[in-house]
Amino acid sequence: MVFKKTFLMIAAFVASYFTVAIAVAQDQVPGLHYAEPGQLGFMQAASPIMEETIAFHNLLMWIITAITIFVTLIMVYIMVKFNAKANPVPSKTTHNTMLEIVWTVVPVIILVVIAVPSFRLLYNQDVIPEADVTVKAIGNQWYWSYEYPDHPDIIFDANILSDEDAVAAGHPRLLGTDERVVVPVNKVIRVQVTANDVIHAWTIPAFGAKIDAVPGVLNETWFKATKPGLYYGQCSELCGINHGFMPIMVEVVSEAEYEAWLIEAAERFASNDAPRGTQFASAQSITE
Repeated sequence: MVFKKTFLMIAAFVASYFTVAIAVAQDQVPGLHYAEPGQLGFMQAASPIMEETIAFHNLLMWIITAITIFVTLIMVYIMVKFNAKANPVPSKTTHNTMLEIVWTVVPVIILVVIAVPSFRLLYNQDVIPEADVTVKAIGNQWYWSYEYPDHPDIIFDANILSDEDAVAAGHPRLLGTDERVVVPVNKVIRVQVTANDVIHAWTIPAFGAKIDAVPGVLNETWFKATKPGLYYGQCSELCGINHGFMPIMVEVVSEAEYEAWLIEAAERFASNDAPRGTQFASAQSITE
C-alpha cells in the first residue's frame, strides 16, 4: 500500500514536471520569442507586419543576387573578350541607341518592382488600424514604464532581472524583466512611446515593431501578435551606460486570460505604493 502511494506520488511529480517543461518550451521558442544563439537572418514572424517585412527582404535578396551575378558575368566577359591581348584592335563604337534604352528601362523596371511592396509595407507600418488595446511605453535611464490608458489603475515599471533571477524564472540572460506587458492574441495593439530623459527605442523583433522614444514627443506604432507566448526585445537606441540592460517583455495571451489579468493587475498596481523608477545601480551589479 505504501509502495503504491509512493509510486503514484512519483508518477504525478514526473508528469507535472514534464507538463511544465513542455509548456515552457512552447512558451519560449528560440528564433521566435527571442533570437536563437548563432541565428542568421530574421527571427520568426509573429505578426502580419513582420511577415510582410520578411517577404520584402526575401524579394530584395533575389533581386540583388541576380544583379550581382549578372554584373559579375558581364565584367568577366569584358575582361576576357576585350583585353588588349585578345582584342588588339579596339572597337570604334561610340553610340548604341538600343543598349542605352535597355540600361535605362531595365533599372527603372527593377526600381518599380521594389517600390510597390516597399510603399505598401511603409503604409501598413505607419497607418494604425482601429486599436483594440492601447499601451503607453515610457523610456527611462534605464528601464521602461508602462501605462494602459484605458485602465488608469494599471501603471508599472519593468526593470531588468539579475542573472540569477533570470535563470530562476527561465528567461534568457539580459532579456528578463520583473514585470511584463500583457496583451491579447490576434488583437490590434497600439503602442504609444515617449521618454523622460534621452532618446530610447521600443523594439520587439518578432512583431516587426520598432520606434524611437523621444522626450517631449509621443510616437505611435502597432502590432497584432498572431502567436501566444512570451516575447523579448530591447532598447535599440544608444541611451547611455546601461543601454544594454533595458529589456522588454511582452506576453501574448488569450482574450479570456487578458481580461483576468486586467482585473488582477488593476488591484495589484493600484495598491503599489513603492516609488517608481527603481533600477539597478550599475551594469556591473547585473553581470557579477
